[in-house]
Amino acid sequence: MLLKHFKKLFEPDALSSGENSHHLALATAALLFEVARSDFEQDEVEYETIVRHLKAAFDLSPEELEMVTTESEHRVEHATSLYEFTRTINDHCTPQERIQLIEAMWQVAYADGELSKYEDHLIRRTADLLYVAHTDFIRGKHRAQEGLAKSSVDTN
Repeated sequence: MLLKHFKKLFEPDALSSGENSHHLALATAALLFEVARSDFEQDEVEYETIVRHLKAAFDLSPEELEMVTTESEHRVEHATSLYEFTRTINDHCTPQERIQLIEAMWQVAYADGELSKYEDHLIRRTADLLYVAHTDFIRGKHRAQEGLAKSSVDTN
């Protein structure tokens, strides 16, 4: 009986909307950091891209943003699989929001100007775990590539 009570406390429906938002921000940040570190080099432009996406998606204060990035980086370091992050996303996001997350992951991957095979593989796996259709996966990749091309033209 006690075990049932504890399980109920940690079910997604039992969480308040603020807690849901916090867990969702952590899961999103963790997946974005996974992409940034998957090529074994995390540079400043990738970090800035992650921060930009988190600010836009969750309207975080500077203190909340610092807490989310620090905690998610820690969780990524100790994670054994993507499941703990993708489950939260699947439980609380619409299909369109999951597609937007995959596109954000592509933008992080392309932020440093090149795509590694490790980044590509991680995003492909994540898209599968999030039930994002292959066509949406490819569209997100193309939009991220177009954004990279546009930003390089703007800086020249």
